[in-house]
Amino acid sequence: MKQGILYVNERFAALFGNQLIADHPEIKTYLLTRAPERKISTITYGADPVPDAPKRYVEAMNLEPGQYLTLIARLIPENSILELVRAYSARRRDHKLVILGKFDPQGDDYHRRIKEIASEEVRFAGPIYDKETVQALRFHGKVYLHGHTVGGTNPSLIEAMAAGNPVIAHDNKYNQWVAGAGALYFDTVEAADRQISLLLSDESLRKRLRAAVLSRFNEEFTWERVAGQYEKLLSAFLD
Repeated sequence: MKQGILYVNERFAALFGNQLIADHPEIKTYLLTRAPERKISTITYGADPVPDAPKRYVEAMNLEPGQYLTLIARLIPENSILELVRAYSARRRDHKLVILGKFDPQGDDYHRRIKEIASEEVRFAGPIYDKETVQALRFHGKVYLHGHTVGGTNPSLIEAMAAGNPVIAHDNKYNQWVAGAGALYFDTVEAADRQISLLLSDESLRKRLRAAVLSRFNEEFTWERVAGQYEKLLSAFLD
């Protein structure tokens, strides 16, 4: 029933909507099966740049700046949480992996499986909604892990890029377009293990990825660019 309602809503939106907004080129490709190209615009999400952040938020969580990685996502199979935790826990890293997201190993079987394979270096911080705390965690983290396998432009990935995080991302067309040369990619647990080991051990590579990810962010995902695209689109309907 729910899928049927969504299907009907999608058809009505494509038929009667003046303009359909795709947040990623691959989403536009999908919408082209529903509506003519003249009715579709690609406008991504944006994020606030994070050029600096207080260390006190990180230190309050008993974390050392530059000595941990972050992963911020819903803890569901589509986001490769189990695979990333398994890869991270394959060997000692001498860094913490801080995972932000609702975690209920007592009531959720997937969460229980994650907890069972997690090493002592994995910390489940739960959901954190304070913007300054999350920005500080991103800014002072060494690497960002992104396991999303579906969807368009993911806000969490954009926010990591805005903080200059070198990224290890699941190898798919969505993440590749967003992060570009600012990320290393994985498609198996073994590949994720290798990429984590490589990036933690290679400071020059981290610097290159940081520069690339900031360049990509400034090119495509600033709020100024996003708002400008919406302004241009709306102005066209006023002419």
